[in-house]
Amino acid sequence: MQRTFPTREALKRLPFGLADVAILLGVIALIYVVAAVGAGALVAFEPPAQLPTITLDPANLPYYLARSTLRMFVAMGFSLAFTFVIGYIAASNRYAEQIIIPALDVLQSVPVLGFLSVTITGFIALFRGSLLGLEAASIFAIFTSQVWNMTFSFYYSLRNVPVDMQEAATVYRLSRWARFTRVQAPSGVIGLVWNMVMSFGGGWFFVAASEAISVLNQDYTLPGIGAYVTQAVAQQDVRALALALLAMAALVLLIDQVLWRPLIAWADRFKIEQNEAGQPPRSWMLDLLRRSRLVQAMQDALASAVERLSVRPRPVRRALRPARPRPSARLMRWLDALFNAALLIVTLTIVGLAIWFIHTEVGVGEMLQVVLLGLATFARVAVIVVVSTLIWTPVGVAIGMNPRVARIAQPVTQFLVSFPANFLFPFVTLGLIHFGISLDIGGILLMALGSQWYILFNVIAGAQSIPNDLREMIANLRVGRLERWRALIGPAIFPAWVTGALTASGGAWNASIIAEVVSWGDTTLTATGLGAYIAHATTVGDWPRIVLGVGTMSLFVVGLNRLVWRRLYALAETRYRL
Repeated sequence: MQRTFPTREALKRLPFGLADVAILLGVIALIYVVAAVGAGALVAFEPPAQLPTITLDPANLPYYLARSTLRMFVAMGFSLAFTFVIGYIAASNRYAEQIIIPALDVLQSVPVLGFLSVTITGFIALFRGSLLGLEAASIFAIFTSQVWNMTFSFYYSLRNVPVDMQEAATVYRLSRWARFTRVQAPSGVIGLVWNMVMSFGGGWFFVAASEAISVLNQDYTLPGIGAYVTQAVAQQDVRALALALLAMAALVLLIDQVLWRPLIAWADRFKIEQNEAGQPPRSWMLDLLRRSRLVQAMQDALASAVERLSVRPRPVRRALRPARPRPSARLMRWLDALFNAALLIVTLTIVGLAIWFIHTEVGVGEMLQVVLLGLATFARVAVIVVVSTLIWTPVGVAIGMNPRVARIAQPVTQFLVSFPANFLFPFVTLGLIHFGISLDIGGILLMALGSQWYILFNVIAGAQSIPNDLREMIANLRVGRLERWRALIGPAIFPAWVTGALTASGGAWNASIIAEVVSWGDTTLTATGLGAYIAHATTVGDWPRIVLGVGTMSLFVVGLNRLVWRRLYALAETRYRL
């Protein structure tokens, strides 16, 4: 009897294909790994008697990597939810904006160790008897290192929606939901995706600080790659460090292939242009998802649900109601006056509490000393922002505007930004010790390893958002390079650069907590700066000096944001807007 095989046409009639089988197997494997790894967060835990132990056996590296990666993605999920909700509210309501944006400025300036000092005891008490409390504290610390630049990016994308698109939404009388899903959110996708990549890399930077915690004279340890590296540094085990770096590099490449590159290729569809780009970014993972009939069915169902919500007809009785009158100008002036009075009262209260705290707890002399330490750290931050701008702005423009360069350089930059820079700290520390270089100078390099990429990735996102028709017009006119930068590239990327420089500045301030105090075995290098002051106060559990250090850093960051970055944002909104 002759055996027959199904034809290609017969296979096409099946409800699923090979792509569906591959995706289903991948999802099942992912669910199993998450369940197996997540179970480790539910074990019994009573500090300090039951602290998890970290061994340098290479066989444990996959498990430690999986535990850290799970924390990273849980924190990223919370960061995305926070970004969409808070970013939209701040961009849509001017009263909320006047509260949210200054609050984000302050929160961005608070170092990760500052959050850990306040929250770790509360989380452990909330989940008493379970390791989940320590896990929640670690996830919250990673969340605070990821969320701020994502929120700022999305907020400013909503504020800079092209005017013609806003007018079209008004003419067609789109509802709030329809305006958000069809106009506002799509305009912010490219910047948000690139900042998600950057935030994920920034989260890795603080994994070690959140998994091997020394807070309030108590050491806490969680199984993870960060704790593994900390243990290797303490034991001066170069072999374990090298294995951790190789394992981390493999994980970064895997996440890049299955998540970031597909997201970047997918986000390219939201570019605002009148003609199609020549060579859009590609991803084998995105091609696989697009071939999947199951994914296509889910996408169609989701699009249909969003469409129904967007075009939901209004009831007749509501349509017949007269439009509600807008508040009068006089009422709005009264509301503004009340709001400003409330803000003034809150501000004066905070200032009064700060004066009382300085007078009773630390003294004016130490306050002045901490301000000088803040100026030393500020000098390092300023050098990082200026040098990173000069180096990475041309590179980001080349990657964002040249598809040939992007195909080669973009994977490299995605790998560099996703790789935890502080995993290189032990090797840099060895070099500083060997050559006798002071950490006052070497700290600039350590801080830059984790913060410079904010500028690069935001510039890439800004360059990719330049409409293709404008690029072709400039090319056809044969405009010179300097004139091209003055007339098109500079103004087009300026809002993205401001976002990148602001977040790079905040990231550098935060990184100073780790970069101004580094160790190799029993040898510790300390820089003169505010980061070292906060790190020492956090380790010994000196609450008045923790508050003083964190408060001073917050004042520096918020002051810079108010005096410099907000004015540059206002300039971007008024003059450099498509």
